[in-house]
Amino acid sequence: MSLGLVTVDLQGSVAVVEMHRPPNNFFDEASLRELAQALLRVDAMPEARCVVLCSQGRHFCAGADLRDVDADGLRRVYREAFTIFTARKPVIAAVQGAAIGGGLGLALAADFRVAAENARFSANFARLGFHQGFGLSVTLPAAVGSQKARDLLYTGRSVNGAEALAMGLCDRVTAADPREEALAWAHDVALSAPLSLLSIRSTLRRELVARVSAALDQEAAAQAVLLGTDDFREGVQASIGKRAPSFTGA
Repeated sequence: MSLGLVTVDLQGSVAVVEMHRPPNNFFDEASLRELAQALLRVDAMPEARCVVLCSQGRHFCAGADLRDVDADGLRRVYREAFTIFTARKPVIAAVQGAAIGGGLGLALAADFRVAAENARFSANFARLGFHQGFGLSVTLPAAVGSQKARDLLYTGRSVNGAEALAMGLCDRVTAADPREEALAWAHDVALSAPLSLLSIRSTLRRELVARVSAALDQEAAAQAVLLGTDDFREGVQASIGKRAPSFTGA
């Protein structure tokens, strides 16, 4: 099944949901909407018990495409992001290349992450003069603890697969294709009783989803304020030019 930018391929009891915006798989409102719709359609497939979330190209997701996005646009983007969090079936993300910014947020919306050894994870918002989004205010501390989350958010530094595994940012690292490892894991999950999987996941994620809902509103508001700053413009230009930013606090 294809929605245009997202495909769903049912492999036995596992639904492979794949994004198609290579090589970087930047997301915008439209592509997030398609991804959310794909996950909701998988929820309606009784034969699908687990999901592998993956992407075509060099990078899992290098972040959000915020060109011409205003405050209202940010809120619409995060409405779609929240729908992803409300999907009912277990999700394992297969991360190759980069999961940066909002791409890291997308990876952390999954239950588990399998990463390639050379994968890169970064919450690079402060290096762009921006504020974190996609629920990372909740999901990043939940994954790595509050102190490591502060380090990653304040510095915006990148961590590789091995460090990500050590700190809890991913759950497995492989020298092979992370999609194959994720598929094997998903098929193992899919051996469990489907109604049990749904109820267990719902119980385990209930508090997280509620906290993410509130955080998304706060994150969108903070991002809307910073969109118009000189530092954000400088951060974006520095990123495009592959140079160190020069921030002024304005």
